[in-house]
Amino acid sequence: MVQKNKTFKASWSYDPAPESTDHIQIKKKYDLYIDGKFVKPENGKYFETINPTNDEVIAEVALAEKEDVDKAVRAARNAFKSWSKIEPKERGKYIYRIARLIQERSREFAVIESLDGGKPIRESRDIDIPLAANHFFYYAGWADKLEYAFPNRNPKPLGVAGQIIPWNFPLLMAAWKLAPALATGNTVVLKPAETTPLTALKLAEIIRDSGLPKGVVNIITGAGKTGAEIVNHPDIDKISFTGSTAVGKYIQKAVAGTHKKITLELGGKSANIIFEDAAIDQAVEGIIDAIFFNQGHVCCAGSRLFIQESVADTVIQKLKDRMATLIVGDPLDKNTDIGAINSKRQLKTIENYIKIGLDEGGEIYQTDCKLPKKGNWCAPTLFLNLSQSHTIVQEEIFGPVLAIQTFRTIQEVIEKANNTPYGLAAGVWTQKGAKLFHLSQKLKAGVIWGNTFNKFDATSPFGGYKESGFGREGGLHGLKPYVKFE
Repeated sequence: MVQKNKTFKASWSYDPAPESTDHIQIKKKYDLYIDGKFVKPENGKYFETINPTNDEVIAEVALAEKEDVDKAVRAARNAFKSWSKIEPKERGKYIYRIARLIQERSREFAVIESLDGGKPIRESRDIDIPLAANHFFYYAGWADKLEYAFPNRNPKPLGVAGQIIPWNFPLLMAAWKLAPALATGNTVVLKPAETTPLTALKLAEIIRDSGLPKGVVNIITGAGKTGAEIVNHPDIDKISFTGSTAVGKYIQKAVAGTHKKITLELGGKSANIIFEDAAIDQAVEGIIDAIFFNQGHVCCAGSRLFIQESVADTVIQKLKDRMATLIVGDPLDKNTDIGAINSKRQLKTIENYIKIGLDEGGEIYQTDCKLPKKGNWCAPTLFLNLSQSHTIVQEEIFGPVLAIQTFRTIQEVIEKANNTPYGLAAGVWTQKGAKLFHLSQKLKAGVIWGNTFNKFDATSPFGGYKESGFGREGGLHGLKPYVKFE
């Protein structure tokens, strides 16, 4: 039976004083950042980046093609000759300076991130931007300590790294990739996602202002074809990609048989497991954070919820009650919990999965909030009465949609949690330490959180198994993909 529960109502935020955009400097047109300066694309083409809350154009951004990629790679190769040989402590000073400049302009970064991506300002301001700065701080400290990171192995930089980042955490993903690459002496050609390029271009301004030698970091913008040109360029030594599994498979095939090293951080369908002995109210908050953080645009989102049968009714009711309090609205309003879906294309994908869930007999619950006609919006959604074979249980939706199942025994939930092509993350909620450690050994996931979810730290590695990719970013492990040993 398909049923839509409309008992609970969520409010739409009409705060008359959202985060002000005064003094936020956004240009009408952005060029490519190559060899220490902004330059126009060779083809003279630009594309628009759109505000997902109102469909208005924020700015025009340069469209890089083969000639521009060649120019950026040449600049990075020339810069590598000197950058790889300067005193490591000097490299660390540049990276540290970038971190400080991010801190100084953190409000500007946060507002632009929310304007361009649709995420709530609380998340941009309190999580994304500080964590991005922390990654630069952390790896600045490693720059002159590589001999301790890899004792007796004589680590050397690879050369030129091509880095391609997604649209869900634009500045943070740039920091994840740039900081360890620079600390280990590599130079970089980085491409942000076409729907969220603005904070990467603001970062280019900071890199220029930091005095970093020209050509060490080059930031070029474009769509899939631009990324393909980077992947296939013969003078790039390393590819680091974060994005969809489908594109990751293409990249893996493209670099097969070449000298290029590769790191892939791909999709996920992470399990969030609630045992009967868990602190239920705390667990419900964890469920909310796991799936509705950043509108569900999170590769490691806890999009599959497993609840032990004895507490299932209680947890589901508390979850519905909590969902009803969530505010869907203007991302620049500090009270907003769920912002705009990043793009029309992604909204269509989410809506299609919701339709599939209904067509396959799932029971839906959505908060009954009034969504604006303009912009990209999706109400918080959960599905009940699902089995392992349901499409929305197996496939990544990348939106605020939660698939719920129940279980009786530990062995049953381990089998269900592992029954997916992905292996990025998982969460376990229990007050029994032995149970948590047992599951941490049995769950096939790169990151397993205990009594929390979606908590990140610059000192901790992140990455997955199976179709969630390979290699690690963050922590000491994040240095290894950017070095070779002699």
